[in-house]
Parts: sequence; structure tokens; C-alpha cells
Amino acid sequence: MSRPTSGTSPLDLRTHVPRSPKERLGPYVHLARMIDKARAKAAGTLGEYIYPCPLDQRLLEFLDIDSEAFFATANALPDPDVLRWVEEHTTARSPMEVQEFNEAFLTRRPGNEESLRHFLEIRNRVAPHRTDVTAWVDLLDLEEGR
Repeated sequence: MSRPTSGTSPLDLRTHVPRSPKERLGPYVHLARMIDKARAKAAGTLGEYIYPCPLDQRLLEFLDIDSEAFFATANALPDPDVLRWVEEHTTARSPMEVQEFNEAFLTRRPGNEESLRHFLEIRNRVAPHRTDVTAWVDLLDLEEGR
């Protein structure tokens, strides 16, 4: 599945993939992807994706922003204005705190046996030879063809 470049229009996540969690909007990883999923949910084109999924919830918790408020904002404003809204409504974080969050987010691995089993099921279904893929965001990118 490819990702069209469609401005602020909602993506049809039944036929396309959202932006990579590695793609930054402002200083934040995953924010652009979360916008894609919120817009697709509103349009009824979320497919098998989930908003807010556990990764979305991690970012929302770090930002101290409610998922419903973010959902409404993502569906009312273009990306640059969503970023501005996030920066106005988030708990103030230093650049170092944001960098540390991003790093932890991008390198997060399965945290228990059940999570590891689920991770390995997906990886082994998609690309069993890719034993170098050990973080959740890398698995998402692999699964989505990046």
C-alpha cells in the first residue's frame, strides 16, 4: 500500500498507509501519523487501524492532551495549525525532554512475553528473515512496506 500526498484530506486507510511513526511534525515523532488516523476515523476510512491506539496514547499522554480534543482539532485544521494547537495545549516540555521521548518512542520494544509473542507473530508473517527488526515502529514500517 502506498501513501498518496493529499494535503489535509483524510486518507482512506483501507487502501493506503498513514505516514510513518518516524515522520516528524515539528519536533514530535508519530504526530503526523496520528493526524492521518484521526482524519480517517472521522471519514469512516480507518480500516483495520485504530485511533487512539496504544502508540497514540503514549504520545497523547506525553503531550497531556485528551484524545477527543486532538481528534476534533485534527479534523478541523491543516497539519501546521494542528502542530500550533498542540504546542499551545501541551504541557511545556524542554527540547531535551521531547528528544528523550522521541528516542524512547522510536526504540520501544515488546515489554513482556505476551507482547513479544505478538510482535514475533507479525514479524514472522511479514518478513521472518528480518531479525534486525526489534522495535515496534520498525515493525510498523516493515508491515506497511517502508
